[in-house]
Amino acid sequence: MRVIAFVGLPLSGKTTASKVAEEMGIPVVCMGDVVREEAKRRNLPLTDEVLGKIASELREREGMDAIAKRCIPLIRERGRDVGVVVVDGVRGIAEVEAFKRAFDDFILIAIESPLELRFQRAIKRKRSDDVKTIEELKERDERELSWNLGKALEIADFTIENTGSLEDFKDKIRGILEQLAKKVEIEIETKVNPTEDMDKVVQAVKNLFPDADVTIEGENLKAKAWDLRKFRDLLRRQRILDTARTELLKGKSDNETTVFLNKQTAYVGKVNFTDENAILSPIRVTFKLYGIPFGKFLDYVAPQTKAGKPIREVDRLI
Repeated sequence: MRVIAFVGLPLSGKTTASKVAEEMGIPVVCMGDVVREEAKRRNLPLTDEVLGKIASELREREGMDAIAKRCIPLIRERGRDVGVVVVDGVRGIAEVEAFKRAFDDFILIAIESPLELRFQRAIKRKRSDDVKTIEELKERDERELSWNLGKALEIADFTIENTGSLEDFKDKIRGILEQLAKKVEIEIETKVNPTEDMDKVVQAVKNLFPDADVTIEGENLKAKAWDLRKFRDLLRRQRILDTARTELLKGKSDNETTVFLNKQTAYVGKVNFTDENAILSPIRVTFKLYGIPFGKFLDYVAPQTKAGKPIREVDRLI
């Protein structure tokens, strides 16, 4: 499972980023909700002061990763059938470390925005737990920095500046999530025979899947990729959508499908479907789907055609 977390000072844009993720169909776990639920359980008002005290209390009593630990079961539950979850509201390095221990595939995105701009957002948003003065915002910054938020910001895998328009920021978030929250994992493998040139076989794979991460184990080549665009484009250029659709349907099993491709054809940048037992070992390609219907994947990669033109075509998977 891939876990993508947003980190940033108060009002930097984490909630907006999470809403973009939800619009894209990616499940979101909000760490602040854990604190809000605790306040409700105690029948306390949802003000910034109350929520700040509860958050500090939980960290003092249970450790600096207390809230992260409470979120981990929620993340596993929501990502079980999807393969990717967004986490809103990392507040410190201890939480980052807790998530990294729990999840092998963890990505941290920092959102940066200047103080004055963040305060203007608080005034516009008018949420009950928001600050009312810029001095309150400075105090909230100091409180969260005391939880080692600064260290978490420093080690982020990506940093996004939120200084322009709302739509500009949403476009930035949408763009990075489209790259990170891939819904199709591509597993590639083939045997490289003694008469074949290993470099040419690697090139054949990359001609179809440019982002393939290739490893060589003896005479076996294995690779993993996420980018479908080149393969999808070649099917259209070669006008073999109907053939591709048939092969993808034939190889379907549960939430994945497997096809076999000719190496020699792939080396010259073309797709040619073949049999599993073809001479010189074909390239075995397995598409593993996470959280999307097989029909949507099929209509994205190889839609049905009429008079040679695609019908019911899907432009994007997320």
